[in-house]
Amino acid sequence: CDMWRSDAIHVRPIRMHGARVDFRKSRVAINHAYSGVRSRCVVFRWRRATSARAVARRPQCASSSFASSFASMLVTNFDVESARVRRRCVAADDDDARGAVEVVESTIRYQNTRVEKKSGENGSSKFSFIPEETEYVIRTETAVPKVGFMLVGWGGNNGSTLTGGILANRLDIRWRTRDGEQKPNYWGSLTQSATCRVGSYNGEEVHVPFKSLMPMANPNDIIIDGWDISNVNLADAMARAKVLDYDLQRQLRPHMEGLTPRASIFDPKFVASNQADRATNVIIGTKEQQMAQIRADIRDFKAKSGVDSVVVLWTANTERYTEVRAGVHDSEENLRAAIKAGEEEISPSTLFALACIDERTPFINGSPQNTFVPGVLEASLRLKSIIGGDDFKTGQTKMKSALVEYLVGAGLKPTSIVSYNHLGNNDGLNLSAPQTFRSKEISKSNVVDDMVRSNPLLYAPGEKPDHTVVIKYVPNVGDSKRAMDEYTSSIFMNGSNTIVMHNTCEDSLLAAPLILDLCLVAELLTRVQIKCESDGEKDCFHHLHPVAVLLSYWSKAPLVPRGMPLVNALQKQRAMLENFFRAAVGLHPENNMLLEYFS
Repeated sequence: CDMWRSDAIHVRPIRMHGARVDFRKSRVAINHAYSGVRSRCVVFRWRRATSARAVARRPQCASSSFASSFASMLVTNFDVESARVRRRCVAADDDDARGAVEVVESTIRYQNTRVEKKSGENGSSKFSFIPEETEYVIRTETAVPKVGFMLVGWGGNNGSTLTGGILANRLDIRWRTRDGEQKPNYWGSLTQSATCRVGSYNGEEVHVPFKSLMPMANPNDIIIDGWDISNVNLADAMARAKVLDYDLQRQLRPHMEGLTPRASIFDPKFVASNQADRATNVIIGTKEQQMAQIRADIRDFKAKSGVDSVVVLWTANTERYTEVRAGVHDSEENLRAAIKAGEEEISPSTLFALACIDERTPFINGSPQNTFVPGVLEASLRLKSIIGGDDFKTGQTKMKSALVEYLVGAGLKPTSIVSYNHLGNNDGLNLSAPQTFRSKEISKSNVVDDMVRSNPLLYAPGEKPDHTVVIKYVPNVGDSKRAMDEYTSSIFMNGSNTIVMHNTCEDSLLAAPLILDLCLVAELLTRVQIKCESDGEKDCFHHLHPVAVLLSYWSKAPLVPRGMPLVNALQKQRAMLENFFRAAVGLHPENNMLLEYFS
């Protein structure tokens, strides 16, 4: 929150063309390393805020002789100058004991195109495209709560790796490998390690860290807890996973051996039979009792840790698909009755999801199974509790959603996509069973569908590329998954082009920062409200739709509200997320037109 009020813009030091560039407060000095060359300087002057609204200090250049030599600038502290952005205190929700909260409200003109089909003469028809603008106000609570993550499958490779990574960053633990001393980081996290372009200064790009756009929790402050069917402590789980370097594990052990997962729900009918030996820490009782225990665990974690907000994420085993049945899963009422009656065809992940909804706690499904049966969706809508998923999009599938988007967008026609991978961790062991592999196959195979449908010039109705996915369990490779893909496309004059790719995916090192992003953004979304001009009443704000579409970037099979287009294309997903963040602080969407340089 302090970042939103800062009066300074900080820019990282850079080197170029034999010159040393020092950024100190509002003065930029360029001192040439070569003797006999007179120094020149560029001075930035800030315009002070004159009202309570958020104001950005736009740099003004007093001398631009060397402006074209600047590399991109990273601005870490800033405000936004706009009459359409304001900060004020408002009444909290009825169930919020705080009474009043401080918010930032951004009024935007959302531009869209309405499509109409009109009848013409002789039975012909014609489409009309009508540009439209709609006014929205986005309200964000600026106070960042103390946040806790609860991971289902905490003792697995992903959970132990994320926990160790956060501790290493928090404690600034350094470790040595054959490549020398290593420092902790959050690379691979969009929120922590990516930037957004906000404009340009004298032709040079100005970027801000993604995390600075909106008030998000600091990962180093996160408290982690969770459940696992194995009672192994987190230090031993980390050693079992064989993901982090030994010297780092050695230093983390004292901080992790006291962390033990809570008992979890285990149903052998939903996972591979080879997981039974691992189930030493399970909740005994009926499905109704198991769900009640999960709710009690969430409340217990809040009380003992002192966190204000909790996000629950499933990073446990992939389950087989639930057979959705009428009278059981098709409504919230039927689902709750079926749980009370002990219906067998209700998965552990569905019980976790419903328990979190009842606790008004965001729940994210990081695996491919159909956790969100219709009854769960209905409960989420009724109680306005955030859900998101499905299945982490980390290595092979992330590349696929980027590459196929490029190929189809370039007018090339992918006709065959063959994806093979083998891995040796417990995820691979569980996926060796046909019923659990089928869940993964579905989420991996459907990832290109929206890109194919976007270009009817290439594909006839119902036509798709041949798409095959193979996963094999090879213990020797451990968590270092090997992914091999072959993309064959039809090109000019019906020629053929083939791209072959080999990707060594460090599975948990790619997944851990995604878990971090998903939980951080899910928590942030609980503090965001929106109002449309058509809503009428002055303060008719409401929370975003509980199906969290903004989490799509990190999901293989994004969960979307009924009637909303499903988008898997990676850059479209990122643009949606970035532009929403920009709109929430009063910045225009990034359109990349650069019209200011055309004349």
